[in-house]
Formats: sequence, structure tokens, C-alpha cells
Amino acid sequence: MSESSKPTTHSNPLTDHLFAALKRNPKRIVFTEGEDERVVRVAAQLVALEVAVPILLGNRARIQAIAVNLNVSLMFVKVLDPRDSSDLDLFCKRLEKMERYRGRVAAETRDVMVKPHNFAAMMLQYGQADAMVSGNQANPAIIYRALMQFIKKSPHTPRLFSVVAMASEELQHFGSEGMLFLADCGVNPEPSVEDLAGFAVETGKLAEHFMGHTPKVAMLSHSTHGTMPTTSSKRVAAATVLARDLAKRQRVNIEIDGELQADVALDMAAAEVKLKDARAAKSADVLVFPNLDSAHIAFKLLEHVGGAKMYGHLLCGLSRPAAQVPKTVTEESLLGTAALVGVEAIKYRDLYPDGEIV
Repeated sequence: MSESSKPTTHSNPLTDHLFAALKRNPKRIVFTEGEDERVVRVAAQLVALEVAVPILLGNRARIQAIAVNLNVSLMFVKVLDPRDSSDLDLFCKRLEKMERYRGRVAAETRDVMVKPHNFAAMMLQYGQADAMVSGNQANPAIIYRALMQFIKKSPHTPRLFSVVAMASEELQHFGSEGMLFLADCGVNPEPSVEDLAGFAVETGKLAEHFMGHTPKVAMLSHSTHGTMPTTSSKRVAAATVLARDLAKRQRVNIEIDGELQADVALDMAAAEVKLKDARAAKSADVLVFPNLDSAHIAFKLLEHVGGAKMYGHLLCGLSRPAAQVPKTVTEESLLGTAALVGVEAIKYRDLYPDGEIV
């Protein structure tokens, strides 16, 4: 193994858990923008850690040249160019079938399917990859469009939304175990009451899968339990009630509280003063924000000012695991994000061993 291929991970409670889970059950992870030095290095690290089988989409010669220049081995890394893939014709036929089902006529199917995001989404839908990571060189809208067109929706989630997982062992009040899950950080500008309730339950279930125990979910607001009864805070309070009912109907054991100010959700000293009851005994693990502005600003500040490690966005509401990373993603974040979707793929296979959504 070359020096460039050796793992360069920064250990934290979240990634330690993810890598341990994947060592027991490695997954095939497709990267849509494989002609990127960061992706090539991360692919080699995934192999070195023995946690995944990476699939890099792109021009084979260019990817191999990048690896040579970096002194990185592509051993056990699959490099695939959609333009000369043996599956291209099959995927084109499947696209034609999809379009007929939707009452449309498929046009230029080959041009559509050679686009890496579309090709990867089709791989994911038909079981040729277990999870997908995209966005390091593409705009989010392109990724969302491909996933929504080719991946079946989850029957349990109201709409597509994103979750960012963060970890820090230095910052104070950073969840109960040095990790936080934030939603919705990338998709819906003004989620409805029903949306917020769905995001709370689904993110709670996601956190439980990654953490291994029942999380506490906080529905955030500028108000705590009616201290500032505005239209916005009342909407979050209503979403909290609906989320609890939804969790009960799904028989999910998640503690959900709201509406809560951020200090009450995370700082138990503040919670003890403002709540004065048993709910002040535990810090939140999941933060559900009232809108996209607040969520996006919060995670960017935690990452770029606070120094917290950021992984994601994990895209929820789909029947297959996928993530959209920012163009500025670091190799460490890209590696952790790949581990996130890989572990989510383990859950999918446990729930649906035949590969189908009920």
C-alpha cells in the first residue's frame, strides 16, 4: 500500500461506530464524480480500511492518470465509464419503460443515461450499487433531479429532505455523545407542519440506527413552550404534537420535545432553569430546524467557526441511500459521508433482504 493510500481518518465517536459497522458488512458505494483527486484518495482509503468497495464513474484513462500522479493504488476500486458500460443499453430500456409508465415518451435516452448522476441512480435502484455519493463537482439540483427521477420514494417520509451528521469532542453541549444530527439542511425552504413532523421521526430513526440507542429529538424555535407565541413558534409546537403521534403510530420509541430554544435543547444547565422538569436531564441528539435558512446557517457555523466535523448531506425520503456533499468537501468529510451511506445501506438490506420496498 502506498503512503497516499494509507488511512488518514480523524477518529471520533461517529466515524468509529460507522467504520466498525462497515468492517462487518462492507458495501458498494458509487461516486458519481470520480475524476477528482479527493475521490480517488478516499476510494483508496475505503479499501485500506476494508469498509467498502468503491465504484468511480468517469473517464477511465483520466482516473487512472490521477491515481498514478497521486501514487494511489486502484486495487479493488472499480472504475466505470457510463459511455462504454455493458449496462448502458439495459438502463436505456429501463428508462423507456419508466417514461411509458409515467405517460411520457422517452427521448434521447442514451444522452440521458450517460450522465453520471443518472447512471449512478439507476445502478442504485437496480441493485448494482448499495449507496451513492455525489456533489463534489456538481450542483445539488442536478443530483436531486436524478434521484427523484430514478429512485423510488420511501413510503414513510413526506418528501425529500437532508440530514447533516456532525461530530465534535471539543465543543461543549454537543449532543449526549459528541454528535448531532441536523435536519432539514439542504432541500425545503419552508417546511410545513406535516413536513417537520416527518423530518423529526425519520431523523430520529436515522440517529438511532447510527448511534445504537434511542435519541432525543428537539424541535427548535426562538421560543420554549410558549414563551414567545408567534406564528412560527406555534407551527413548531404543532409539529411536535404531530411528530409524537406519528412516532406512536409507527411504534417508534423516540423522545420528541418542542418547541425549544437551542440552549434548552443542548445545555442542561439552561434547560434546568427554563424547563424545571425531567426533560432537562438529557441533551438532544437530533435538531429539527423550523426552516432551511436556520438549519443551513447553523451547520455552516458549527463547521467553519466551531470546527465540528460535518458529514452529509444524507438525502432522506428515498428508498435507497444517497448523499450530496458540497463542492468544498474535505477528504475527511467525504470519507465519513461514504461511511454514513454505507451504514444506511446495511439498514436497508436488513429491512428489505429481497431488495424491494414494500
